[in-house]
Amino acid sequence: MAEEKSFKYVIVGGGVAAGYAAREFSKQGLKPGELAIISREQVPPYERPALSKGYIHLDNKATLPNFLVCAGSGGEKQSPQWYKDHGIELILGTEIVKADLAAKTLVSGTGQVFKYQTLLAATGSSVIRLSDFGVPGADAKNIFYLRELEDADQLAGAMEAKKTGKAVVVGGGYIGLELSAALKANNLDVTMVYPEPWCMPRLFTAGIASFYEGYYANKGINIVKGTVASGFTTNSAGEVTEVKLKDGRTLEADIVIVGVGGRPIISLFKGQVEEEKGALKTDAFFKTSVPDVYAIGDIATFPMKLYNEMRRVEHVDHARKSAEQAVKAIKAAEEGTSIPEYDYLPYFYSRAFDLSWQFYGDNVGESVLFGDNDPKSPKLEIRELLG
Repeated sequence: MAEEKSFKYVIVGGGVAAGYAAREFSKQGLKPGELAIISREQVPPYERPALSKGYIHLDNKATLPNFLVCAGSGGEKQSPQWYKDHGIELILGTEIVKADLAAKTLVSGTGQVFKYQTLLAATGSSVIRLSDFGVPGADAKNIFYLRELEDADQLAGAMEAKKTGKAVVVGGGYIGLELSAALKANNLDVTMVYPEPWCMPRLFTAGIASFYEGYYANKGINIVKGTVASGFTTNSAGEVTEVKLKDGRTLEADIVIVGVGGRPIISLFKGQVEEEKGALKTDAFFKTSVPDVYAIGDIATFPMKLYNEMRRVEHVDHARKSAEQAVKAIKAAEEGTSIPEYDYLPYFYSRAFDLSWQFYGDNVGESVLFGDNDPKSPKLEIRELLG
């Protein structure tokens, strides 16, 4: 029988939400040995957005420990020593394969058993792969996805090896826009491909998107809209050489990056917790339907007061804030006090080239665009009000 460890609190998952939850626990007062973080990754929680920005900027690379949490919000960097100093057990390179919520027990892939009194589920998302849809050739070498440090390392290595080569980015959302800019900044020849009529359709209106596309085109990025990757050609070494598009065209490619979305990782909790909208249903304190089990970040579907409906939000800002809210709620419940409900204003932001944008709320209503929206202008500022 493998050894068994017991903790008052366990966080399963080691992303942004886990790191910020650890900080909040330490703020609220924690006895040594009360909290454990169990993570599949080999490094402590880090600011995931760095992977699509500074980390793959080869000339001026951001490296660990510089973007360990909570660097992204101006907080202290939580190195392995930080966790030790705060009496938090950081259990890395450990995948939980079974969760028995009734018995309050977790089991790792190597058979290690962890007991908890309160569980914070912070398992995040996994990337959607083209091989999931049976796209021919999707398992070729040099087709990359970006979710974890290891993915970014492989991508950076390929960018070094294929300097000045051709890169095709599949997807016009967050990852697509940020990586296209990063690849271009590293002197690759970049083409973006996406099926929607404009980029970032979940957030951008037609006006902002057309400004962005003009700006990217002006930087030399080739944009192909209204079609998807339907297959890949490889050479004798198994490396990708071409992307076949559904509209019959082909694009030469030395590197392909796919950013077509993510899926909440909730398989551990299947059949044990109430679900909604493909994730774990929580209240305004991130409590699930199971006593002493909380869900935060990407895997929580929670009541969004602003719109009076249940929502799931995949963004670093919500990962941080939901973590803090859940820990405050756990501590309040122990003390018999109460805290305000989570009242979240959706907030998204990004940087690419010398452009940055911030988006608050929902992409609904009439839009008013003001500012200098000529993509070639040296002094760029564009604002849009939706109402």
